[in-house]
Amino acid sequence: MSKTPLYIIPARGGSKGIPRKNIKNFAGTPLIHYSIDVARKLSDDKHIIVSTDDNEIADVARQAGLAVNYMRPADLATDTAGSREVMIDAMDWADKNGIDYDMIVLLQPTSPLRTVEDVKGCIDIYNCDLDMVVSVVDAQSNPYYNCFETDPETGFLHISKGTGLYTRRQDAPKAWEYNGAVYVINPKSLRDKPMGKFTKRIPYEMPRDRSVDLDTLTDWIIAEMIYKQNNADND
Repeated sequence: MSKTPLYIIPARGGSKGIPRKNIKNFAGTPLIHYSIDVARKLSDDKHIIVSTDDNEIADVARQAGLAVNYMRPADLATDTAGSREVMIDAMDWADKNGIDYDMIVLLQPTSPLRTVEDVKGCIDIYNCDLDMVVSVVDAQSNPYYNCFETDPETGFLHISKGTGLYTRRQDAPKAWEYNGAVYVINPKSLRDKPMGKFTKRIPYEMPRDRSVDLDTLTDWIIAEMIYKQNNADND
């Protein structure tokens, strides 16, 4: 089956945790360039959309050699705007401009350690009967082992899931968490329902050293250290 992804790179101007993070230099290169570079190694430029409301971010994206012809509406650039609505607006623009695609590949700029192979691996296991393939990492906290909830009546802690009788983490059922790096999404599913209601989701496992999602300055420092070490090893 021929697969034609539409790559969407979301990069709004507002950012509270790390101000202007989408264009902040990461290991000497604007952060958004890493996602653009991965997408361009897998696609022609016509199928890559940087979704931003910010002219400076658009200009920095153009410095990577990518034309930015679409601008995100201001009402989709607020703290409360959902990623689903952002993607649907970009899809509508692609549809109006005669751009064909049969899947959405969402690449958030905050995952600069993802590789071309990670994205390709997600695309390879996607099919149109699925809602989504999503990159995951082994969860550091497991609801069967070391995640607890508070009983609303007593205030006592109890295990989140299961009996609480597991004494070794490796015996507990495997738990995953999204790492934010790659989402391969069925366009019809996205238009039909919120992503939280997707039932046909397939995980693509990534190692922890490529799963750092830049949310805080601490994340940024750790990710840069990993990136520089990996590149030193490859020299």
